[in-house]
Amino acid sequence: MDVSVFLAGFSLSLSLILPIGSQNAFVLKQGFKRQHVFAVCCVCAISDAILISSGVAGFGSVVNRYPTVEVIARYGGAIFLVTYAFLSFRSAFTVDHSLKAQDNTSVPLWKSITMCLAFTWLNPHVYLDTLVLLGSVSAQYHPNQLDFGIGAVLASFVFFFSLGFGAKLLAPVFAKPIAWKILECAVGVVMLVIAAALIMP
Repeated sequence: MDVSVFLAGFSLSLSLILPIGSQNAFVLKQGFKRQHVFAVCCVCAISDAILISSGVAGFGSVVNRYPTVEVIARYGGAIFLVTYAFLSFRSAFTVDHSLKAQDNTSVPLWKSITMCLAFTWLNPHVYLDTLVLLGSVSAQYHPNQLDFGIGAVLASFVFFFSLGFGAKLLAPVFAKPIAWKILECAVGVVMLVIAAALIMP
């Protein structure tokens, strides 16, 4: 395994998952309330694994047939990452985030899973992040796309299970808007670094 490629996939995937959104908020709240945490984390991580694998495998075959696609995808991915970084920085300085569990009402397992699937598969950004962005970036690591994909998938599992089961520890921290501001800035920096790596010869 090429460790540098593995870490590239891991770091990019983690950066894309980190920004606050409806899916992460739902996982956090389930963690705060300690309700169906394992099932919810599994749904999120496995869904990501399916999408990431599809993106990496699909782009690999396309690039083998049409090499110019890799160049277009690489610069397109860099533009996307810079835009994402801008949005993270803007969010850090213009939005006050805070996440708190609204109540402790028990929700049936099937309902929690259904909601989790909706937050995951009905979010258009998840397709851009996994199928398009991660798929296109993986193409530049030919013939080690598999290492990139494994890193990206592992990042998803690590993140969601850490978020779900670590929610009780994180609750006091991320109830404060400043914590989300720091997180958004960190995500923005990582995005810019990866974008620069994409376009450098």
